[in-house]
Amino acid sequence: MARELMLLRHGKSDWSEQTEDFERPLKDRGKRGAQRLGVWLQQQRLLPDHVVSSPAERAIVTAEKAVKAMGGDAHAIHEERRIYAARVEDLLQVLAEAPDGAHRVLLVGHNPSLEALTEFLEGERIPLPQDGKLMPTATLARIEMPDDWRELKAGDGRLLSITRAGRLENKFPFPDQHGAEMRDRPAYYYNQSSVVPYRMRDGKPEILVVMSSKRKHWVLPKGISEPSLTLQASAAKEALEEAGVEGDVIDEPLGCYTYEKWGAECTVQVYPMLVTRELADDEWQERHRGREWLSPKQAMKRVRQPELKPMIQSLAKQLEG
Repeated sequence: MARELMLLRHGKSDWSEQTEDFERPLKDRGKRGAQRLGVWLQQQRLLPDHVVSSPAERAIVTAEKAVKAMGGDAHAIHEERRIYAARVEDLLQVLAEAPDGAHRVLLVGHNPSLEALTEFLEGERIPLPQDGKLMPTATLARIEMPDDWRELKAGDGRLLSITRAGRLENKFPFPDQHGAEMRDRPAYYYNQSSVVPYRMRDGKPEILVVMSSKRKHWVLPKGISEPSLTLQASAAKEALEEAGVEGDVIDEPLGCYTYEKWGAECTVQVYPMLVTRELADDEWQERHRGREWLSPKQAMKRVRQPELKPMIQSLAKQLEG
């Protein structure tokens, strides 16, 4: 049975920052391009069984954005240093190590390596489009492959298609890949979750609040729900990153609220979380924020989102009762 290889060149990178090539980030345009290709792959039912990426910042973020947009688990991406600044021989070695059971493999990397590999597998020069670019940034090549990848030779593949993100729909369908409404971001961006981190001290509840990322106001940990995680697990992940705490998230939400962002309405489910571990500052990913344990009344005064105040009050009553 024939297998398929998909080669994805990273999205547009940001040259405005003075940084090493390996650390160069994506531009916002590059992130959106990766996401558009991810949604397109989901719509076409071309989901990969195995994803391997260069660990360079612009490549691994491209892989993560594309995989999340197609509803997959970004934590399952395999990072492979040999893909960065690779020769065709290096990429062939990486492919030789792909799982035999993977029918469709996605490899995320760089040029000129990906163009060279595409032409090697095709066995001849591929005619260039009018702009002279075979695989500009955020471009996906699909190649039909033989079943055995251990010793690939020139001409062993057949180029099926080349798809550019720039030629796909600029917006994203909502509420799923077949939705008629079009929004500025992938559908999962608008489905979010949050926690109210609490602990008991001398029989009384305390609530943990943190500063916003730009340190302008006090908030509770909140974020986009990961497509591969439950709302509760996503909220716990945000609590670890934003507040530096771990704990038990209660299944039943305290409530939900909505707010406007990315040109549409985001819905946030809010869950109580009993904190079982507080990371030291040097372990905390976003320690620049600052955090503070407060009484429920103090927390209600601090948080800016008005819908959170009655939820904190409700939780406090439950705990005190």
